[in-house]
Amino acid sequence: MADKKAKKPSTKAEKLEQQLQLEHQRFESLVNSMADGVVAIDEKYCVTLYNGAALNVLDVNAIQKGDRIDDVMRLSNESGDPVDIKRLIMDAKTQFITRDYKIKYTDDSIVSLYISISPVHLGYGKKGEKGFVLIIRDITREKSLEEERDEFISVISHELRTPVAVTEGAVGNALFIAEKTGDIDKIKESLETAHRQAKYLEDMINDLSTLSRAERGVLERNVEDINVHEFTETLVHTYTPSAEEKGLKLHADIDPGLELLKSVKLYVQEILQNYITNAIKYTEEGSVTIIAKQRGDGVMFEVSDTGIGISKSDQGRVFDKFFRSEDFHTRAQNGTGLGLHVTRKLAQLAEAKIDLESELGKGSTFSIFFPNLV
Repeated sequence: MADKKAKKPSTKAEKLEQQLQLEHQRFESLVNSMADGVVAIDEKYCVTLYNGAALNVLDVNAIQKGDRIDDVMRLSNESGDPVDIKRLIMDAKTQFITRDYKIKYTDDSIVSLYISISPVHLGYGKKGEKGFVLIIRDITREKSLEEERDEFISVISHELRTPVAVTEGAVGNALFIAEKTGDIDKIKESLETAHRQAKYLEDMINDLSTLSRAERGVLERNVEDINVHEFTETLVHTYTPSAEEKGLKLHADIDPGLELLKSVKLYVQEILQNYITNAIKYTEEGSVTIIAKQRGDGVMFEVSDTGIGISKSDQGRVFDKFFRSEDFHTRAQNGTGLGLHVTRKLAQLAEAKIDLESELGKGSTFSIFFPNLV
């Protein structure tokens, strides 16, 4: 029987090549497991390696090895102008990180990107070539939150500056009059101005506090029985002085067949108080009516006024944070632009549905349906 041909032992070079191949497989496995997109390119700016996350970030079905990077990633700047990614890569002598560029998806949505460009040595052994590795990540939500934070700080700074300055001036004026003339009426007038501005600041702080707790989901959600008749009459009694001060009539129209509402009284009260104070604030003559009626398994509240009304273009934005209409009638009134945004947040927590009907010069009706909660 012939001897089996002995297997030729691997040479040192072959063993090294096998080891390198194994390391390469491990590296590809590691890259594919990364949550961030990874794209490696050679000195000719052609793709040599990528992972699944890169496909998701770039919104493409596949990338072919050898594809040019400027065909794969079409970047634009904050102004929407095209960016030469090859030039961007060429200038990266050391690791370069940027959060200033975007890409446009096929559905026309715009995505903000984190991009890290690092010059590296691609491949293994003597045949390895120089190239670059790009790490990419979708940071659209992060950028949106940053922009919202910056806008928040800007608006709050602006809104605080005026009442603080007016309060300081009014108190200073009262002190000056007390020292020079002692005119009680003038002193009282200045202190009333300061008091109004202090009340405005208090309202803003309360709105910010409620909004913060609502967005963090830490508001109490204690469902209780609400006697709608007593609850509505209490609101009328509370806000009648404010209405009468402006020569307005405030009254209620309550469905006599209404039963108890099972909801979070704190939310219901906060929302309706906001509706009522806005109705009184933006109504110069006429009336404000609070309506409560049975609607399916819940209660529909409406606050209707004969005020200045809201334009069609503004109606879709009145519940946005810090929104203030450019209409001069609205601008004539102090406001933080937070109240209705807080209302929307609380309505979501109470599983309630809000609605608005309005016409310029003919008044507004804000309505909200509260379902019975279990």
